[in-house]
Amino acid sequence: MVMRRELLGPWLASVLVAAFLVVGFLPRTAQADEISNGARVFIDFMTEEAITTLTGRDITQEERYRRFRILMNKNFSITGIAKFVLGRHLRKASKAEKTEYLSLYEDLMVATYADRFAKYSGERLLVKKAVRRGKKDVIVYTTMVKAGNGAKPLRVDWRVRPKGETFIIIDVMVEGISMIMTQKSEFSSFIKSSGGEFKSLLAELRKRVDENNTKSIKPAAK
Repeated sequence: MVMRRELLGPWLASVLVAAFLVVGFLPRTAQADEISNGARVFIDFMTEEAITTLTGRDITQEERYRRFRILMNKNFSITGIAKFVLGRHLRKASKAEKTEYLSLYEDLMVATYADRFAKYSGERLLVKKAVRRGKKDVIVYTTMVKAGNGAKPLRVDWRVRPKGETFIIIDVMVEGISMIMTQKSEFSSFIKSSGGEFKSLLAELRKRVDENNTKSIKPAAK
């Protein structure tokens, strides 16, 4: 059984690229009555620095991977997301399998998306508003606009949560579709179709990491 490509489909690629073009930090302590504004700043303030960090044409692949991993771990709750999308299946895994899964999940995100920043072509996010959700979270509503091609703007909403003096992203929703819920469904379906074997998921993730790494180092076609 091969994991469905929808798990890491084109729309998700665009979302994560957009995410890392706007992540940053809030340069002051977020007080309770400033949470929504702080979340807007988090999504909007450091755009130019993030673009410069990841999209320079003189950056080697190894360096881009390194920078991408740092930014991802700094600005996304990557361990929390990895645990959430696996859900109850994680409880059935051994300690060694859990450790490998969390490592593979992070490696897959890096191998899948880091090289896309070398192809950055001017995509921008326009922040619309930020709305509190419950006691902890804020939804920041944005649209992603591609430069100069007349493409329809893409609705991208970010669920962020205060973390110390900054924020952290815990979900991304594209046109109302949740990244973490989509991945959760895909992982669950794959494990079920593999007879409930957790090791089958690990094997598939290893394969995906290898495939993406191999694809990224192939010479460009002449």
